[in-house]
Amino acid sequence: MSYGVSAALQAAVYQHLMADAGVGDQVGGAIYDALPPGELPATYVTLGPEEVRDASDGTGAAAWHRFTVSVVTDAAGFGAAKTLAGAICDALEDAPLGLSRGRLVGLRFERASARRTGAARRLRRIDLRFRARVEDN
Repeated sequence: MSYGVSAALQAAVYQHLMADAGVGDQVGGAIYDALPPGELPATYVTLGPEEVRDASDGTGAAAWHRFTVSVVTDAAGFGAAKTLAGAICDALEDAPLGLSRGRLVGLRFERASARRTGAARRLRRIDLRFRARVEDN
């Protein structure tokens, strides 16, 4: 197994979301790996937790990456968050990401959860989980 492709996959996902017009129109540059200090925008996207499992075989090192992209907003209702979450799914589903290390074999949406969170449950949060297979040959 190789975890070596993880940083390259995260960087490619980030760059792809930043460049996507459908996502950018709704969130601008508010896509974060770590939340910046100070006041946050009303709506933002975070790249979150990741689980990785070995998928190596006789042809080389490979891994399954399950990672989360979250939409967080203080907008009333879930409508705006769901629209942005849909744009993120459209942008990432089978996206032809170029990695600085390794190769992306496939990228698919796996599941989502939507909930209220934060102080007084005033924030809306949608966690989108994706599954990517990468090779590190």
